[in-house]
Formats: sequence, structure tokens, C-alpha cells
Amino acid sequence: MPGRLERLQASPRLPGQAHFFYREVVFNADAVRVMPGEFFVHGEDIVITTTLGSCIAACLWDRRAQIGGMNHFMLPGDADSGLAADAGRYGTEAMERLVNTLVKQGATRKTLDAKVFGGAAMMQGPGSLHVGERNTRFVLDYLRDRGITLVSKDVLGTSPRKVCLFPQTGGVMVRRLPLTQHSLVLAQEREARRVVAGSV
Repeated sequence: MPGRLERLQASPRLPGQAHFFYREVVFNADAVRVMPGEFFVHGEDIVITTTLGSCIAACLWDRRAQIGGMNHFMLPGDADSGLAADAGRYGTEAMERLVNTLVKQGATRKTLDAKVFGGAAMMQGPGSLHVGERNTRFVLDYLRDRGITLVSKDVLGTSPRKVCLFPQTGGVMVRRLPLTQHSLVLAQEREARRVVAGSV
């Protein structure tokens, strides 16, 4: 009989749904990594992880249905109509995909709790465009306007973060990454933005 990771890998995938499954040795648990533009929703004992610089991850958990999910978006607002394949990299689409998938699996907007992470100032100077600040402002406004309860946040600053969501309980662990990993996270974000720019 196939294990859980094999079953998850073989299951049909929604547009933008994360699909990199692995064994997270820190927790000795099955895990899925959410990349920029992706999301994942589940109710089983699995760890949902991502690494953030100026990007945002919203972790939503339904306290009644005990199901949770995470997204990872790069830029605030809406995608161009011509960027359907990369729409999840933009805040509006990323949040709608996450919320709608949770609702389809039994959650309700009134019983959702949110925890928000990221928005670091990875690039300094006049060319930085303050992406982290803009992303943070967007997600906080989105949650407020839709009546989703924000229970905690760890945003802004200059450090990238690794975020781990436990969707059965809604618990989240956040680790500020050391200086030695800053350049790696920055390079990943630059490459992801280059891919989006090349899709126009």
C-alpha cells in the first residue's frame, strides 16, 4: 500500500497547488513545500513549509473544521489578465485561491484565523520598490476587509524566514534565517520575479 507522500503526489492537483512533497527531518514528518505562486490546504498530520524574503505567506486555519492552508505570494494586488499561469504570485489571486479551497473543504470565512509572515526588506536603496512593505500592507488590508481574524504576524524587518504550518492544529513555527542564507533567498526571489516578468 502506498504511503501518504505517494498518495499526495498521485492525487489530482488544483491550479497553483504545491506539489513538492518530502520528509521534513526536523519534525520527522511528511511535508510539502509551497513555492512562490503556490498554496496548499490540508487537514492531515503534514507540515506545510515555505521560505520567505519580501514575499508573504498567509497561514489560514479554520478553528471549527480544523483544516489549514498556506500560500506564498510575491507582489500585492491583481495580476494582468495575460498572466493567468502566474496569477498566484499576486496577492489577490493567492488569497482567493487559499480561502476558496478552504471553504470547499468545509471551512467558513467566519471561523478562519490568520497568521501572516514575511515582507522583509531584502533589497535596500532607491531601486528596492519597498516590495515587502507593500505586500504586508496588502495582506493586512485584505484580511480586515473580508472579516478574517488576524491572530498573529511576524512581518517586515530585514531577515528572511522559514515558516512551518501544522494544519491539524493551526500551529506555526517561524525561524529567522541566518545571514549566510540571505543571499540564497534573495537570489530565489530575483529568479521568481524574472520568470514573472518574462511571462508578460
